[in-house]
Amino acid sequence: MQIITLTTDAGLKDYYVASIKASLCRQLGSINLIDISHDIRPFDTSEAAFQLRSCYKDFPDGTVHIIGVDSEPKIMGAAFETNHSNFSPNYPSILIFENQYFIATDNGFFGAFLGDKKPTAFFNYLDVNKHLEMLKFTTKNCLVPLAIRIINGENIAQFCQAEENFKKSLLQNPTIESLSIQGHVIHIDSYGNLISNITIEDFNRFGDNLPFSIYYHNKTYHLDKISPTYNSVVLGEKVAIFNNAGLLEIAINQGANRGNGGADRLFGVRKGDIIKVVFEPAGSHKTINSLEF
Repeated sequence: MQIITLTTDAGLKDYYVASIKASLCRQLGSINLIDISHDIRPFDTSEAAFQLRSCYKDFPDGTVHIIGVDSEPKIMGAAFETNHSNFSPNYPSILIFENQYFIATDNGFFGAFLGDKKPTAFFNYLDVNKHLEMLKFTTKNCLVPLAIRIINGENIAQFCQAEENFKKSLLQNPTIESLSIQGHVIHIDSYGNLISNITIEDFNRFGDNLPFSIYYHNKTYHLDKISPTYNSVVLGEKVAIFNNAGLLEIAINQGANRGNGGADRLFGVRKGDIIKVVFEPAGSHKTINSLEF
């Protein structure tokens, strides 16, 4: 059965998600709809990219992903040309990557999702200029029809224009120095866990069995161990792990069930705050008093 995923910034308070799903079911009949998230911060394409990067590999070939975040296109027209001298349009677009399809407006999502990876193909849907009704509720009225055309087996090159370039959202990459990695909190999940942009590959480049400290909240707190699981520490204790996506995560074991909330509330850490890993090889301390026991 065909799988379609939905990622939006629409939330679940209003009818928007129901309307998108109803449109898909009405036109396709038997499909498998999977929600990735509808709680993306409004217009935050980097957060949408994080969510898709973290799970797209779990889906089979041929999956179609609809990303309705900041989805209204900015297209060429008299008003834009008059009022925006440096205007650069963005169109509804289709990315083919690792045998899956990603449909979104070219607003920075694709570049944030891919990072340094290269797509199989990328297309812009320029005919939106001829169907201005698609600019209202674009996720339902434009992205959904594009998904349906793909699922029905139409040749994308027949209704879209192939392109080489796409826009990129500004991403915070870790800063790696001789004995340290400085990253940032890029996501706080529903448990209050702090997910950073420091990857296990970043960490492992410093070798095995090298002492280290992980500092956060302006060095108010630190950890000096990576645990395999949350339950490697006692309930309510802080823990650092590399999560399923291979990203460094700081958590409180079942902290979200203990009254004070998760690591974000307990430590006062917010999205964008610094997390720093400092490696301490033998001989790197000037005096014995500088060692931590």
